[in-house]
Amino acid sequence: MSSARLRTAVYPGTFDPITNGHIDLVDRAAPLFERMVIGVAESPGKGPALPLQVRVDLARQAVAHHAHVEVRGFNSLLAHFVAEVGGGVLLRGLRAVSDFEYEFQLASMNRHLIPDVETLFLTPAEQYGFISSSLVREIARLGGDVSGFVPPAVAQALQAEWQRSKS
Repeated sequence: MSSARLRTAVYPGTFDPITNGHIDLVDRAAPLFERMVIGVAESPGKGPALPLQVRVDLARQAVAHHAHVEVRGFNSLLAHFVAEVGGGVLLRGLRAVSDFEYEFQLASMNRHLIPDVETLFLTPAEQYGFISSSLVREIARLGGDVSGFVPPAVAQALQAEWQRSKS
């Protein structure tokens, strides 16, 4: 594998929505790589609350403080996306032991599909370890305050989405 590929990390996910925990992982990983690509998966099977372009735009705003981090939407197999962007490392977050089994299974499958790409697991700071996109969506859907879990633009987008869906 070329050294250029090793210096490019891909952080994939649905980011529905991007949370402070996701941003913490980007902040921790960004200094380790020359280039990072946040891959926002379309994932129509998961029925995302926010449209792909909105999720991409919110992620771009959230990581704009990193000049070498780019955000791209994708709707293909992750292995194809990683090859398309020239990634050599997949970044994945582990919040708790409960995440490990699923992430281990994904890493093993990716090792078969893209054997020249390594998976790197990082844990978020303790104050973000309990935050999940699904919990944030549920709190927002029920009219709760999510401002402590997501950037302000994300909280506003969620509020607008739930208001729109009620209409």
